[in-house]
Amino acid sequence: MDSISIADILELPVQERIRLVELIWDSVAAMPESVKVSPALKAELETRLVEFEANPEAGYSWDQVKSRINDGSWRTA
Repeated sequence: MDSISIADILELPVQERIRLVELIWDSVAAMPESVKVSPALKAELETRLVEFEANPEAGYSWDQVKSRINDGSWRTA
């Protein structure tokens, strides 16, 4: 396998670096069993899922989140 240095990667145009990240992410996502999740994180995710299932209308919609990011109001939450 050919090696490529970080310096070489950073010299790539932004679009090519984004594509490289997408390819790497897809390769990781293809093997979810390889990603180790700590017991503490697993417990937190289970808690959040139970809370969501109990009240799926709580929280914010994606449109609300985008709006708050765009107008900067997320900083006051």
